[in-house]
Amino acid sequence: GAGIALLAPYVNSYRRYVPDFAAPINLEWGRDNRTTGLRVPISSPAGRRVENRLPGGDASPYLAVAATLAMGLAGLQAAHLPTAGKPETPRLPRTLPEALDALASSNTTRALMGDAMTDLYLALKRNEHAERSATTRPRQDWDLVHLIELA
Repeated sequence: GAGIALLAPYVNSYRRYVPDFAAPINLEWGRDNRTTGLRVPISSPAGRRVENRLPGGDASPYLAVAATLAMGLAGLQAAHLPTAGKPETPRLPRTLPEALDALASSNTTRALMGDAMTDLYLALKRNEHAERSATTRPRQDWDLVHLIELA
């Protein structure tokens, strides 16, 4: 779950990860399974692909591609096989603070993305979250200003 903080960078990013709406709800990969974060659609060998269903429209495309490649490399190096639907399937972080904590404690992500980038990203996102949490009307006073007006 460490890479989710890079793919879902805001509090509102986590509103789309809900069960029963064809949304990704776990951190696994699977064949033609819409609940998995990484889905391999049924296709011929020539048309085979992997869909990363985790980033939203609010994710930085640069960080999303970097995180996807880094996590893919880590999965290949670990020879990670799909476990979607099994009891040991890791769940998706449900909040931004939970995702940031996972990123902070991930040695794999730090090794692949670098300590400097990881620490800077964590500081930025934790500061944004603290600013948003300090407002009485976060959607009006923080989201509209920072995500729409200043964007």
